[in-house]
Amino acid sequence: MKALVTGVNGQLGRALLTCQPPGWACVALDRNTLDLADADAIARVVDREQPDLVLNAAAYTAVDRAESEPELAHAINAGAPAAFAKALAGTGGRLVQISTDFVFDGASGSAYRPADARNPRSVYGASKAAGEDAAGDNAVIVRTSWVHAAGGANFVRTMLRLMRERDELRVVADQIGSPTWASGLSQVLWGLAQAGQPGIYHHRDAGVASWYDFAVAIAEEAAQLGLLARIPAIIPIATSDYPTPAERPAFSVLDVSATRTLLGDAHVHWRTNLKNMLSEEKALG
Repeated sequence: MKALVTGVNGQLGRALLTCQPPGWACVALDRNTLDLADADAIARVVDREQPDLVLNAAAYTAVDRAESEPELAHAINAGAPAAFAKALAGTGGRLVQISTDFVFDGASGSAYRPADARNPRSVYGASKAAGEDAAGDNAVIVRTSWVHAAGGANFVRTMLRLMRERDELRVVADQIGSPTWASGLSQVLWGLAQAGQPGIYHHRDAGVASWYDFAVAIAEEAAQLGLLARIPAIIPIATSDYPTPAERPAFSVLDVSATRTLLGDAHVHWRTNLKNMLSEEKALG
């Protein structure tokens, strides 16, 4: 069986390659080998490789910059899954499209289910919602949130850098979601791909947190591992105290019960996976 994996230089793409199941051969694609804004290039690579599966781990993820680059964000986040879906319709392969909690507006008081109405509040969220629609009825669409991995560009590693540089950090405390370790997410993506049941699924680590909660946990766990010599003061602030070009959902916890039922897997708490990620970060030096 053959899979195309996009975004292999990103944290999720690397994790997908690391845990590929036995019996699968992966064709690794990065931005230098495939321009996701080029529908013709996507058609050519699918025609050439004839994959059984495409794991589209690449995306335009610069949430704030997307507000000023909406055309590029939509070309990559919606145009690429549309091109993959069209090309795979002719070869019989299946698309696994990764999406985001940003397709929701954050106004819910309970965890979002896969069938709940979307109402994105940012260009990034709208482009990912359009990508879900473009992926087609045969696709597996997996929404996730707050992804992190050792060596990646993410909140955890940003916090580690700032904690080493500053005596005080101010972190938003009124946006609630769930961190997700890329390694665990990649295993779920492979599991859903092989289950062969198209539809929309959610995956996140167990438990919920604010960005402030997450930052405090990062400091505590990193200090225990010797990644921090000291823990700076971490001050909770409101979203209004840290304005950004793109609006973030205030509450974006995803209901993952359908995914757990299908895969029958354990649901690991985000703090446990944060420890795992930081242990890998330490091993990288």
